[in-house]
Amino acid sequence: MSTATIDKAAPTRKVKYGSMSRDRTWALRWSYFFLALFAMFSLLPPLYMLITSLKSSAEISAATNPWWVFHPTLSNYIEILTSNQFLRFFWNSAMVSIFVVTITMLISVPAAFALARMRFWGSATLATGVFLTYLIPETLLFLPLFKMFAAFGEFTGIPLINRWYVLLIVYPTLTVPFCTWIMIGYFASIPKELDEAAVIDGASWFQTLTRIFIPVAFPGIIAATIFAFTVSWAQFLYPLVFTTSIDQLVLPVGIITTLIKGDVFNWGQIMTGALLGAAPPLIIYAFLMDYYIAGLTAGATKG
Repeated sequence: MSTATIDKAAPTRKVKYGSMSRDRTWALRWSYFFLALFAMFSLLPPLYMLITSLKSSAEISAATNPWWVFHPTLSNYIEILTSNQFLRFFWNSAMVSIFVVTITMLISVPAAFALARMRFWGSATLATGVFLTYLIPETLLFLPLFKMFAAFGEFTGIPLINRWYVLLIVYPTLTVPFCTWIMIGYFASIPKELDEAAVIDGASWFQTLTRIFIPVAFPGIIAATIFAFTVSWAQFLYPLVFTTSIDQLVLPVGIITTLIKGDVFNWGQIMTGALLGAAPPLIIYAFLMDYYIAGLTAGATKG
């Protein structure tokens, strides 16, 4: 190729590279714009809740700037944190969440391992059906579940309605299908050579699961655990339907039930209780976000 030909091609490359650079710059600008827009809509509600929680009832009712605290006070936090009812709600939520997470993982991890690695007739169809059950909304399920539990109580004499432990039965109907689906995708992404080598060495399926797959699939297990905890901690409809006594309520329902009396809304304490109730999931997400994203990504792209 002659020198003239090279000299003619050089400006073309410069124009092409310059165009790509400008396209990248505009793409970054639009990305930051939509990211800022999303952050604004996501952070404004918690910010407003925090501002309201620092106000007295008189200041909340006054016709002042709702986005500014003129006389900040911690009275709402003191009243909530020293309330035996709130501490009872918090304890009930913690107990229900811990038990539900344990039950969910004991069911979903072996089920996902069997559906992903122990191939049998109908395993793919069953795996799809497990996830499809998650798509059924709880608004369609709580009525038949209520009738079933009421009939069970009449037949056996064991009360399930208005007992916090009834939530240990209904919550897994939401958590087990989705967690199983996440784990199926993660187990399917693990090379088959690992379990084949374990079987050759004489390991049973249970040993293969506990000694190989669970350590390797730890990010997926963390993602499923976080999801199960978030659902069981923040669920509102099921505890509203199945529990009515004050000592049996969990945090989301207890805050609304005790702080809203008729048409009187104690907004300061409601916002305070909501912020304190959101703290445990927020702390968990802050420390385990990388595992959660890795687990969800593998579950969404594999299997």
